[in-house]
Amino acid sequence: MNRDETDLPPSGSLHAPPGDPRPAPVPAPTIVDEPQVEDDDEEAPSFLSAVLLPVGLLLLTVFTTLWAGAYQTNTNPLVGAWAFLANDPTVLWNGIPFAATLLGILITHELGHYVLSRMHRVPTSLPLFVPGPPHFVGTFGAIIRMRGPVTDRRALFDIGVAGPIAGFVVAVIALVIGLRMSTVVPLQPGYGLHLGEPLLLQFVSWLVIGPLPPTADVILHPVGFAAWFGLFITSLNLLPIGQLDGGHVAYALWGERQRGLAAAIVPILLLFGWLGWKGWFLWVGLAGMMGLAHPPVLDPHRTLGPGRRIVGWFALGIFLVTFSWEPFILR
Repeated sequence: MNRDETDLPPSGSLHAPPGDPRPAPVPAPTIVDEPQVEDDDEEAPSFLSAVLLPVGLLLLTVFTTLWAGAYQTNTNPLVGAWAFLANDPTVLWNGIPFAATLLGILITHELGHYVLSRMHRVPTSLPLFVPGPPHFVGTFGAIIRMRGPVTDRRALFDIGVAGPIAGFVVAVIALVIGLRMSTVVPLQPGYGLHLGEPLLLQFVSWLVIGPLPPTADVILHPVGFAAWFGLFITSLNLLPIGQLDGGHVAYALWGERQRGLAAAIVPILLLFGWLGWKGWFLWVGLAGMMGLAHPPVLDPHRTLGPGRRIVGWFALGIFLVTFSWEPFILR
């Protein structure tokens, strides 16, 4: 299609790759980073918990994401994930594009936190990946445990913002590649899972695919779907709540005012849940359990400086262009 027909972004809908047609499971419980601070006098972690556990969880997550990527090629809804794999274990190879892309985004995100934690001399665990069922993406994300206190707001800001920015860069590159390999088809009536279209995806789709009429649909290539999910994870992490990445950044920028910002976000998420994706109700529940306010750092008075404030506003921009108030739509 000629891109010069109109200056508007695509208006067609967006589909995940064909596969299990059931509603997408809510990825909220463990998909986000939630660094935990342990007591200073805690004993050094054993080799089992420091190395073997992270490596084992990573390998298991590689398997479940490969399985999920392969299962997206399943066109028979009567065949479950286990039967699909048991019938032909070699189908795991078909999951490589999806798994490699999604894990590339997640690992880059976590390494951003890890490297900056080490630079600020905050003892930090290796990323702990959480495998998930293969019916959707095969993972619930990852967490990093900080084993010592964060010294000041600069360290908190650097550690919190590094992950989302690093993962965002990889996700955007993957999105461009994935959209180039995606398929444009006529919009088919009927029941199915559609994906929300944040501003960034609409813009990149317009650049890569071109303008689409309302009667067109895009079937995302597995690489594109993994990139979409990476952007979704980024937006969730940047919510300015508690010890999410966005909570770290908001507290570093505005101090105690972060709590008021988090409290203002909650009714908005409840409204989104009432109008669209019910997963927001779970997110509000999780926010209540982990606390809206960010815990203080040892030196809350050290200023960030103009450079970090610019990066902070850039992170806010990332949140705005990756956020979708209704990420999963059944119609």
